[in-house]
Amino acid sequence: MSIRVGSPVKSVAFSTDGTRIISGSDDKSVQVWDTSTGKQLNVLNGHTSWISSIAFSTDGTRIVSGSHDKSVRVWDASSGKQLNVLNGHTLWINSVAFSTDGTHIVSGSSDKSVRLWDTSTGKQLNVLNGHTLWINSVAFSTDGTRIVSGSSDKSVRLWDASTGKQLKVLNGHTESVFSVTFSPDGMRIVSGSDDNSVRVWDALVGKLLTVLNGYTESVTSVAFSMDGTRIVSGSGDKSVWLWDVSTDKQLNVLNGHTESVNSVATSTDGMRIVSGSDDESVRLWDTSMCKQLNALNGHTESVTSVAFSTDGMRIVSGSDDESVRVWDVLTGKQRNVLNGHTSLVKSVAFSTDGTRIVSGSYDESLRMWDASTGKQLNVLNGHTSLVKSVAFSTDGTRIVSGSHDKSVRVWDMSTGKQLNVLSGHTSWVNSVAFSTDGKRIVSGSHDNSVRVWDTSLGKQLNVLSGHTWSVTSVAFSTDGTRIVSGSHDTSVRVWDASTGKQLNVLNRHTSLVKSVAFSTDGTHIVSGSHDKSVRVWDASTGKQLNVLNGHTSWVNSVAFSTDGARIVSGSYDGSVRMWDASIGKQLNVQNGHTWSLTSVVFSTDGTRIVSGSEDNSVQVWHMDPHYIREQANDPSPRYTGWLLSTDGQAYLMFVPLDARLPDSFNILTIPHSAASSVDFTNATIGPRWRDCYCP
Repeated sequence: MSIRVGSPVKSVAFSTDGTRIISGSDDKSVQVWDTSTGKQLNVLNGHTSWISSIAFSTDGTRIVSGSHDKSVRVWDASSGKQLNVLNGHTLWINSVAFSTDGTHIVSGSSDKSVRLWDTSTGKQLNVLNGHTLWINSVAFSTDGTRIVSGSSDKSVRLWDASTGKQLKVLNGHTESVFSVTFSPDGMRIVSGSDDNSVRVWDALVGKLLTVLNGYTESVTSVAFSMDGTRIVSGSGDKSVWLWDVSTDKQLNVLNGHTESVNSVATSTDGMRIVSGSDDESVRLWDTSMCKQLNALNGHTESVTSVAFSTDGMRIVSGSDDESVRVWDVLTGKQRNVLNGHTSLVKSVAFSTDGTRIVSGSYDESLRMWDASTGKQLNVLNGHTSLVKSVAFSTDGTRIVSGSHDKSVRVWDMSTGKQLNVLSGHTSWVNSVAFSTDGKRIVSGSHDNSVRVWDTSLGKQLNVLSGHTWSVTSVAFSTDGTRIVSGSHDTSVRVWDASTGKQLNVLNRHTSLVKSVAFSTDGTHIVSGSHDKSVRVWDASTGKQLNVLNGHTSWVNSVAFSTDGARIVSGSYDGSVRMWDASIGKQLNVQNGHTWSLTSVVFSTDGTRIVSGSEDNSVQVWHMDPHYIREQANDPSPRYTGWLLSTDGQAYLMFVPLDARLPDSFNILTIPHSAASSVDFTNATIGPRWRDCYCP
C-alpha cells in the first residue's frame, strides 16, 4: 500500500493496535490514516513550520509532534484537538517520544538539549545537557527509567529519566547519529548514522555488540520489532532493510521508494512495516515470508485437534461442536462432516495409509470413520469418562486411547474390538503414543507419572517417576530408545524407554509445559510452555540450545518438520509461528486466527502447516519450498547432499553434508514470466547473494 501525502514525509508511526498510521510532513501538518484502507482520518494543524517527529501514546489516545517552529505539541488522537503546546527549546525540535505509561514526553532539539515534560500539565521537568551538537533522536526505555539520545556530535548517550543524570556515553560512530531506540526488553540500544552503519549496543554496560554494514548512504531511522528479534532501518539510499538480531544477518531489502527514507516503524504484531520518504509517500510493507493458503471455516465451536493425512492432501479436525471434519488441503474445501459424537471432540488422528480417521470425545467414545466417504465405521465403547487422547499404530492395525477414567485402552482398528485395558494410572490420562514399531505404548497422566506398556500383552513395563505434577505430553523418539515428557511442574524429562531410568531433567521453563516432541532423527527436543516460550534442547546432553521468544501468551502446541530443520508453534495469542530449529530464528508469524491455538502440525513433506483454534477454524499455511533434499535408502534413509527441484526430477546443486543447509524458504526464485539474469561478478556468501539477481 502506498499513501500519497503531497509533501515530503519526515516521520511516521503506528498506533499500538496497528489500525492507524500518523505522518508528519513539510506541509506543517500531522495526518492520521486508516491502516487497512489508506483513508485519511484527520489533519492536525497548528505548527508553523515543518514537522520533524511524531509519536502515538501507547494507549493510542494522544499524539505528540515536534516541529522546526521550536514547539512540542500534544493532540487528542480521536478528535484532533490540540491539548498542549510545550515551549522551552530555543531551536527546532528533531525528535519526540512518549514514555510507555504516557505520563511523560521527551524531546531532542538542535539547541543541544534533551528535555523531559509532564504530558498532562505540559510542565518542563528536566533539561539534560551534555551533547555538544544538535540532538537528532530520543527514546524512552520500556520501563520509563532511562532515556537514550543520538546527536550530530557522533555520540549516543544514556540518561536517568528521573534525575536527568548522564549514565553512559556510547562512542563508535564516525559521523552524526540520526536515530536511536531501545529494544523492548531494555537490554539493547540500536543506532543509525551518517557513517552508513547501524550499531547495536548493550544498554547496561554501554558495550558495542555489533555493526550492521551494507548501506551506500546514511541510515536515517531505526526501530526494533516488538518481540525484539528484528531491526528495521531506513536509509538515504531509498531502501528499507530488515535484520535478524540474533544472527546479525540481513533478512530483506524493501525497495519501492524513489527518494530518501526518513522514518520507519513496525506494527505491534511484527507483520507490517511503515516507512515515510522524501518521495512524498507513506508505504506499508508485509514482512511475512509465507502465504496463507486457506482458512477452513465450518466448525461452530473451538477446534481442539487437527492432523494431516500421510500424503498431506487432507486434514482432519475435531471440535467442541461435536463434529469431525475432513478438508481438502489444496482447495480448502470441506470434504466431509463426520457427525455422531454427542459431546466435545478432543483428539483426532489419521491412519498412516490415510484411509481411516479415529476421534476421541467427551461423550466417552472413540469413533472410526472412512476418510474418503466420511461414513462412520465403528463406535468404540468402553471408557467410562471423557477421552483425551487417541493415536494409531504406525502399521494402522491398532488404536490407543487415554481417558479421564484413568485407563489406557488398545483397540483393533478393523473390528473395533477392545484388545486390552491398561490399568495402573491413579488419575486421568492426558496423552498417549505408540512406539514406531508398535510394540510399546507410553502414557502421561495427572497422577504425575509416565508409564510404558507392552501393546500385545497389556502388561505394564515401567513406571517413570520424577514429575511432581500432571504430565501433559509424551512422545517416543523415532528409534524407540527414549521417551520425552512435559509436565505442569515446568520440567521436560528424558527417559530410557527400556529401563525407565531418567536420563535428563530439562529445567528452564518457568511455567507449565504443554507440549513436547522429538525431532525425527532424535537429536533434538522441542517444548512449548505457558511461560510463552518455545525451547530447543540437545536430546543427549539436556543442554538448552535455543529459547524461541515471540509469543505473547501460552504456547499450547509444538512440532518439528520431518527433516528437523523447522519448528512450528501455536499459542493462546492466536498466532502460528515458524522457527529455524538450528539457530532459533523466527521465520514467520501467521496471524489469521482470532483466538487461542490448540494444535499445530507440519505435513509430512514440510510444505504446509495446519492449525486448529478456539476461534472454531482450521487454517492451512503454505510454506512454498523451493527445493527438496535427496534421500538414499542403503540400508537406512540418509541425505545425499543433492538439492532437487520440488518435483524431484532435476538436480539443482550439491551441498556437502557437513555444511549447514540454508532454510529452503531463503532461496530466491526467479519467476518464469520475467526475463531475468544472474550476475556473479560480485557474488558473496550469505544473504547478500540475492543482489546478483537482475530482473
